[in-house]
Amino acid sequence: LYRRDPSGWRGCRSTSEVAVSWRPSAEFAGNLYRGEGILPASPSDVWECIKPVAGGLRTKWDQNVKDFEVIEAINDTVSVCRTTTPSACMRIISPREFVDVVVTKQYEDGTMQSAATNVEHLLCPPQPNLVRGFNYPCGCFCIPVPG
Repeated sequence: LYRRDPSGWRGCRSTSEVAVSWRPSAEFAGNLYRGEGILPASPSDVWECIKPVAGGLRTKWDQNVKDFEVIEAINDTVSVCRTTTPSACMRIISPREFVDVVVTKQYEDGTMQSAATNVEHLLCPPQPNLVRGFNYPCGCFCIPVPG
């Protein structure tokens, strides 16, 4: 739905490589944020860098992701995952953990998607030195473009 609805987005940051925009959420008291960019790579290579899998490349390039683990694989496309983040702003922001149900999907046009939202899981109680964060519905799209 968000991918197909261009209305209401306001630009907040832009470089030659990425544009970030926002708009008020219709579902909660806050804003939605969207980052977009075109990378000179195949969609499958880009997807390898962003897909939510344990031992994936995300923890190697994203300094905001310290660890990513699968708590339970429901099936080939749905899993419960925990993401931990390091402290930030000279430790003013404590390290966090997020537990989400994640779904991945590939569409007929070659688009790849991961979507997630917060969930509680018996196999993943809060850890003592981490603040339990809460994710609203979120996700990533990797959309092929001509060329």
